[in-house]
Amino acid sequence: MSRIEKFEDIQGWQKARKLTTQIYKATQAPAFSKDYGLADQIRRAAVSSMANIAEGFGRESTQEFIRFLHIANASALEVQSHLYVAKDLGYIEASDFDSCYQQAHSVSRLIGGFINYLKKSR
Repeated sequence: MSRIEKFEDIQGWQKARKLTTQIYKATQAPAFSKDYGLADQIRRAAVSSMANIAEGFGRESTQEFIRFLHIANASALEVQSHLYVAKDLGYIEASDFDSCYQQAHSVSRLIGGFINYLKKSR
């Protein structure tokens, strides 16, 4: 594993950033953007994932960092759940659903792996 000197070096954060961009683009579609509540919630969940990785990185202990990584992971899973609602309501195309869902899954896996790494290295 490469040395992590800043939160931007964390692969999970990098993927979460891409996920956030994808979600913002998907929620700009006319049908999706009319459902302000869902669009806002899925955007917040995506932003929360990357923000909690960054915030946790700035904490003073590994234990606190891990706690924030768990929150970030939960937010990525929340994005996946909201994507199903968007798909079921016809707000998002199947290809966009698949792309966003896979990106969120990748974020979750990277965060989970990082949590395991940090727990073992304590």
